[in-house]
Amino acid sequence: MKSLSGNKKRYVCRQQPGATEVSAFTLIELLLVLVILATLAAVVTPKFTKRSEQARITAAKTQISQFEVALDAFEIDVGRYPTTPEGLRALVEKPATDADGWLQPYIKRDVPKDPWGNEYVYRYPGQYNEDGYDLYSLGPDRKLGSDDDITNWSQERR
Repeated sequence: MKSLSGNKKRYVCRQQPGATEVSAFTLIELLLVLVILATLAAVVTPKFTKRSEQARITAAKTQISQFEVALDAFEIDVGRYPTTPEGLRALVEKPATDADGWLQPYIKRDVPKDPWGNEYVYRYPGQYNEDGYDLYSLGPDRKLGSDDDITNWSQERR
C-alpha cells in the first residue's frame, strides 16, 4: 500500500505472546455443558415416552378390532365363537371338535401378543359381554382389572 507521502509501508501480522498455546475448556465449563444437556434430556424424554405409550395403546385397540373381525368371520363359518380353551388360537388352527365349517386361517400369521409382550385375554362366553366374548389386553401396567386395560367392552360397565 502507498501512504500519502508516497513511501511504501509494510504491514506485518505479529503473533500475540502466548498465541501458540492451546486453549482448553475448564472443568467448570464442561460440567455446565453436561448440566444443560441433562436438563434438555429431562424435558424432552417424557414427551417422547408419552407419544410412544399412546402409540402402543392405539396399536392394541387396532389389534383388538382386527380380532373382532376375524372372530365374527369364524362365527359365521362355524356357527359359534371359539370357546375359552380354544381361545384366539382357533383363528389360526382348526379346532379339534365342532368346527365343521372352519374354512381358513382367519388371521394371516400366528396370534400376536399385545404391544407390551403379553397374550391377549379371550373369554367366551364373556363376563362383560354376556351375549358375546370378552377380549382385552392388560395394558401398560400388565395388571388385570386396572383402568388402563384395553377392552372390547365399555369401561362404564366394569
